[in-house]
Amino acid sequence: MKHAYIFPGQGSQFSGMGKALYEQNPKAKELFEKANDILGFRITDTMFSGTDEDLKQTKVTQPAIFIHSVVLFETSDYLIPDMVAGHSLGEFSALVANRVLSFEDGLKLVAKRATAMQKACEKNPSTMAAVLGLEDAVIEEVLEKITDEIVVPANYNSPGQLVISGSIEGINKACEALKAAGAKRALVLPVGGAFHSPLMAPAKEELQEAILQTHFNNPTCPIYQNVDAHPYINPEMIKQNLINQLTAPVRWTQTIRKMVDNGATQFTEVGPGSVLQGLVKKISKDAVTSGIN
Repeated sequence: MKHAYIFPGQGSQFSGMGKALYEQNPKAKELFEKANDILGFRITDTMFSGTDEDLKQTKVTQPAIFIHSVVLFETSDYLIPDMVAGHSLGEFSALVANRVLSFEDGLKLVAKRATAMQKACEKNPSTMAAVLGLEDAVIEEVLEKITDEIVVPANYNSPGQLVISGSIEGINKACEALKAAGAKRALVLPVGGAFHSPLMAPAKEELQEAILQTHFNNPTCPIYQNVDAHPYINPEMIKQNLINQLTAPVRWTQTIRKMVDNGATQFTEVGPGSVLQGLVKKISKDAVTSGIN
């Protein structure tokens, strides 16, 4: 019986996130203020009282979720993970939880990632779509037939739920083809770009430089990484997987299955929202889920 801690990614933000923590916990307040200093602006003002639109700004969204997740982890009692994982952005939170990254270094990398991804989105207009009700293999087969546009699997979220990513025309073509192949839904998402696709290559190059210059410690437990769903403890391998993550799909279904195979029976989501708990239950019905949010 092992306890896994999992950390959410972009999309789980909400107005008011972290406000009660800030007001009630001195350690949390100290970490929030440290984050403001590192970023050079008061992100807490937007987190605590900003509108949904304010929170959707990439330079805010990614750091806000990271900060909230890590502060929750650091101010909760007796959280000793046997293994960790994070969904996309959440991988950075997970790397603070298993002590590979300091809070400061993790936040600096997340801020760099957000800026680099925003620039890549502006350079190549692109988008994503959620595909429901089709097997992964069928989706992959349909996408392989679209050769004149970039469109690839981006998030293997759970059985019957896969997000695709690519050029706007590529996504439109894919949605039509996937509906014809029997998808219950193929819905274009309100996102600013094609995350986890080759179109993020410029961001990958920019982030790579920052990651390679950052010190990674030996972890206290394995991290199951998005790129291949395998557990890692070697800091240099962890770095490379984190770099590759930007242009590779998030293999969340495979990650949870691998964690279960390796003894995980309890999954605790640390951060805003409860999306990952729902995905875990779809992937492994016997898993016990809970959340710290």
